[in-house]
Amino acid sequence: MQGDTDRIAKGHGTGGSASLPIAGAALDAVTTKVIARAQGIAAHLLETAAADIEFAEGWFTVAGTDRRVSFAEVARAAHDPERLPQGTGPGLSDIGAFKPSGPGFPNGCHVCEVEIDAETGRLVIGQYVLVHDFGRILNPLLLEGQLHGGVAMGLGQAGFERVVFDPETAQPLAASFMDYGPPRADELPFFRFIATTTPTANPLGVKGCGEAGATGSPPALMNAIADALSPLGIRHFDMPATPERLWRAIHSATRAAAE
Repeated sequence: MQGDTDRIAKGHGTGGSASLPIAGAALDAVTTKVIARAQGIAAHLLETAAADIEFAEGWFTVAGTDRRVSFAEVARAAHDPERLPQGTGPGLSDIGAFKPSGPGFPNGCHVCEVEIDAETGRLVIGQYVLVHDFGRILNPLLLEGQLHGGVAMGLGQAGFERVVFDPETAQPLAASFMDYGPPRADELPFFRFIATTTPTANPLGVKGCGEAGATGSPPALMNAIADALSPLGIRHFDMPATPERLWRAIHSATRAAAE
């Protein structure tokens, strides 16, 4: 609850890809304390020393045996004074916080291959490869899905989407998706993602992902377009690379060369 100090004492929201590197590290800190507390209760229930208790997959197990108790059972026992070790208060609640010692910037590189039809200005994105270092990856499927969405968003900004206004009335001429040009599945290639990993300054070893796809894709696409147009003598071309704008640039350059 960003900014609601009745719910949480500290926190600044999810800006700057802070969810896992900062909030996740705080969760890790409090989870470690909760599990340690629960291990003491589990040891009492299983009549052994806390040092002999191992926790995995939601179970507290006496090391080297099949004697175990579930986390749910320990949580119930935590609220029953008769089942608690002497000197242990009720419940498993605790508080965790984390303040990073420094930034943990992700980094990456995007490579895009394009073809442009000189007769129509139609842009075809052939291949797209992105290499990124997000530190330790906790959820590969979620990460890659976020990257795919970000790349599609950036390619849409650079190559398809344009808000057009009537020059006399200032009326927007692309007021619906029937007129506007967001990228569609058949206009995008399969993206190839390659992950690299280097440590960073938080307990989980993770770095932010957030805007990585949307940040890298516009310059990758526009640089590929610039390379494709360079044999015509075109040295500069602004976003968005819609077919009409590409066609005009190609034919202007062709006409200038003929003259």
